[in-house]
Amino acid sequence: MSWIGGKKSLRDLIVNLFPLYYERYIEVFGGGGWILFHKPPGNDFEVYNDFNSLLTNLYRCVREKPTELMDALKYCLNSREDFDFVKNALARDSPASDVQKAAWFYQLIRYSYASGLTSFGSQPHDIRSNFPIIEQAHRRLAKVVIENKDFEKLIGQYDRPVSFFYCDPPYYETESYYKNVGEDGFTEKDHIRLRDALMKAQGKFLLSYNDCEFIRNLYDAPGIQIDAYTRISNIKQRYDNGAQFPEILIANYDMQERSRNAPAQMNLFDAGLPGLMPGEEE
Repeated sequence: MSWIGGKKSLRDLIVNLFPLYYERYIEVFGGGGWILFHKPPGNDFEVYNDFNSLLTNLYRCVREKPTELMDALKYCLNSREDFDFVKNALARDSPASDVQKAAWFYQLIRYSYASGLTSFGSQPHDIRSNFPIIEQAHRRLAKVVIENKDFEKLIGQYDRPVSFFYCDPPYYETESYYKNVGEDGFTEKDHIRLRDALMKAQGKFLLSYNDCEFIRNLYDAPGIQIDAYTRISNIKQRYDNGAQFPEILIANYDMQERSRNAPAQMNLFDAGLPGLMPGEEE
């Protein structure tokens, strides 16, 4: 499911930079869930959180009422009139059921331009083709705790020495984009509040951000690792082919520990293979 700031293009990199050991995985700004759905489900305790109540209601209905949700989506129309009706119903906080609200919100995501939720996308799409994805997501979310909390309260609630927090907050100076998706907007004070909550956490954290001086200065502290990466910029790509968007990943642990502890790969053409003396044929 596409979402503003979704980590589809960075999901492999991010999962490979996870710490070697943790028992609790907490996705603090869940959004489209690209990292949660990409990480292997294991024996860890998993939490998905987002402050957008329409989004977390959708996830809960996928987890608990997938059949009812698909029934509600079965006859929705890919039309501007239907899109506007759904958008207005959600904006005025309709007293509809949780399943109906989830269906409307999913319809809004799928049929809006660039999943921005504000304007009709005018693209052909049969929403019933997504039903197998909903069923897969239902199974994947079976044991996931779904929360709708402020990030500071969530971190305080789930923080343990064995906790691992992945955070993908609204990027600095792009916060206004998130007002379109039913969120109140992130402020500079929120960025500082997030830093303070993470710096005093007992567990480990991995944080993704846009590369800028403000964020680098915010996390310039002993024990904090900051690595720079780039990805294709989907927006600039339209008029500047190959345009890159600079990002940084910030962690309070060694982000390379997983690759450093990976088993060494044997090369059959290396010298000195076991059982061979120098000069012997293989």
